[in-house]
Amino acid sequence: MKKIIKILGTGCPKCIKLAELAEQAAIKLGIDYELDKVTDINDIISYGVMLTPALVVDGDVKVAGSVPSIDQIVDYLR
Repeated sequence: MKKIIKILGTGCPKCIKLAELAEQAAIKLGIDYELDKVTDINDIISYGVMLTPALVVDGDVKVAGSVPSIDQIVDYLR
């Protein structure tokens, strides 16, 4: 089953880093995934997120306001 990974953020360096790490984690796990970047502030707020970057996996906000390690992201994707 395809994992839907969303990176919520306005395109700041931390947002870009989180997107890179999320992609690396998905590849490391060998999973089928789709990575979307959500940059519209109203869309970001609709997830209940006030701090970016944020990582959303299959509709669940896993982390907001920081960039987790690749190992943490692997755990979120499992």
